[in-house]
Order: sequence, then C-alpha cells, then structure tokens
Amino acid sequence: MTTLSPLLKQATPVQAASGRGVHLIDTAGRDYLDFTAGIGVTSTGHCHPKIVAAAQAQVATLIDSQYTTVMHEPLQHLVAELGKVLPPQLDSVFFANSGTKFRTGFASLMGGVHLAPFPSPLRYGWDEQTAVTFALNELDFILQTLTAPSDTAAFIIEPVLGEGGYIPAPASFLDGLRERADGYGILLILDEVQTGIGWTGKFWAHQHCDIAPDILITAKGIASGFPLSGIAASSAMMSKALPGSQGGTYGANAVACAAAVATLRVIEEDGVVANCAAMGARQRSGLKKVAAGTGRIAEVRGLGLMLATEFSTADGAPDPALAAAAQRIAVEEGLLLLTCGPWNNVVRMIPALVINAEEVDAGLAAWDRAVTRALGQN
Repeated sequence: MTTLSPLLKQATPVQAASGRGVHLIDTAGRDYLDFTAGIGVTSTGHCHPKIVAAAQAQVATLIDSQYTTVMHEPLQHLVAELGKVLPPQLDSVFFANSGTKFRTGFASLMGGVHLAPFPSPLRYGWDEQTAVTFALNELDFILQTLTAPSDTAAFIIEPVLGEGGYIPAPASFLDGLRERADGYGILLILDEVQTGIGWTGKFWAHQHCDIAPDILITAKGIASGFPLSGIAASSAMMSKALPGSQGGTYGANAVACAAAVATLRVIEEDGVVANCAAMGARQRSGLKKVAAGTGRIAEVRGLGLMLATEFSTADGAPDPALAAAAQRIAVEEGLLLLTCGPWNNVVRMIPALVINAEEVDAGLAAWDRAVTRALGQN
C-alpha cells in the first residue's frame, strides 16, 4: 500500500473538505476560521467566486501553453495588471511557479553568501534605533572584512521577516540599506513573497517607508492559491541575463495567470488593501488585549494582517512549548494558526485580506480562550 512520505508533517489534524473566504470545512463538517491562508497564499480567501470563475473559464480554454515555446493571453494580461501596482522603475517581469528560503538540511549552499544581523529590538533588548544602529554597523563591518563592496552584488531582505517571526524591518534600517546600496553600486532586492499583494496594509510592504527596490520578488498571494511567482526589475537590468535563461516547465501556467489577473482586479476593485489595514488594526488591538497581564507574551507585532504573538517564559526566555500549546488548543477552539520564529515561540496570524470585523472578533475570542487554556497548562 502506497502512503505519503513520513517526512510530510501537518501543523494541525484538520482534513479540509471545502473552503469559502476565511472559513475551512473539514471532512466531518466542522467549520474552522483559517488564519493561516495557506501560509499567506489565499489572499482573496478560499474559492473567491471571481477567482473560481476566471480559473474555470481558463481551464475550459487552455490549461497550459509553456511560455518559452508560445505566448498566451493570460500572461500578457497579467503583465499589464501587475504593471499597475509595481514601482514604475520595475518595468520588466518574468514568472516561475514557486519560491522558498529553507536551508536546514540542504547546506552547504554556494559560497559568497553572508548573513548580517536583522534589527530586532526584542531580541537584543534595545530600543528600535539602537538595534538599527547596531545592525547597520555590523553590515558595514561585514563589507570591510568578509565581502568588499566591489565584490557584493546585492542586499536581499524581507521587509517583514516571515518564517523569522513576523518582525517588520524599521524604516530607518531600510533607508540605511538603500543608502549603502546606492553609495556602493549594490542592488537592493526585496523579498515580498509573503508580504506583498496587500498583507501589510499597503500593496507592498516597502511602501510603509520611502524606498524603492532594484529587484522585487513576489509569489504566494498573487494568484489566490494557484502556483505562481514573479521577479520584477528594470528592463535594463533584466536584459543583462542570458537570452533564454528565464523560464521553466510550469512557469506562468495559463490557469495560474488567469487566476492572478482576477486576483489583482478583485484587490483593486473591492478595496481589499484598505480592508486589510482596517481589519489589521482591529485584530492587533484585540491581540494586545489578550496579551495584557499574561506575563508570558513578550510582544504583539506586525503590519496589516501579518500579526504575531511572541511567547516567553516568566524570566523572558523564548517559550516554544507555550506557543505550541496555544496553537494546538486554538485548533480545538476552531481557529487555525501556525508558529514561526527561530525558536518557534511565535504564533502568527495571516487571515485572508477579505476578512470582516465579525470574523476578526470571532478569531480573537477563540484566541483568547486558547491562550487562557494554554496558560493554565503551563
């Protein structure tokens, strides 16, 4: 009998049968609030009717037309729609079907890659500006000792750390990166795979500050659950690559492109980014109320609907056991969540951008019950 690989692990015991909006229904008929959105993928919610209609129409017309062989209209339409929201200097794009950053179990990777500290005030126990000054000074030290500016191709950063714990990069830190990139002739690449397509209350997370990237990477929410990713740069920069070097068997699949076009139109026409900002503020306020007085929640943080609760022990150390308990009990309370962070002591919430106030409040009530129960067990 063939089975799934034992290496595949699920964060919850739920077996989904159907979904609509921020709701998932399991095979027993139980309704869950999905505050994972497929790890930031179902931006317009599960089975948004306009996305479903676009995908169904495309499936009946043309499922795949590999774009290094022949061109297809959904891809051309997607380029036009994405051009409306990209920074104007990023006027050239190409598409693939996935993207990931995991390194554990795959090392060693190529040489010439160096990691610089991220300015996390909570981690260092400093105020934000002290953390930023430290991180920029360390970056300067790396450029003097490990990789000379003339040997450094690019800085790559997530405007909000995703798996790293939903930590927003301070605007002054991004400003410092932009200043150094410009001064040395280094590219600034923003990984907006998880933050983009509206989840921080702006269409792109870097729009919370006054910088522009040289290259922008997007994926996840761009196609409401269909596999699609993209890289945007200037035409001049994109032309430096070897002709024919961009592509892939499933890249820019016609159905995924049609879903992405519908996604971008829904986001624009339905005011989805503004809804994210408003509902994110409501959810953040509620999370802070749950955290108040517990003595075991070190911080509530995030932007828009990318929000995190970081758990600590009574003496301030990371507490992954308490985070895991809260996440597990939340499932029992009908709320699907995930953990993240270097110690897995952070519980993240990233519901679909179309969530409404009633659903935010229902999720917060379930979270309050879960935290109370978890604290009672720890």
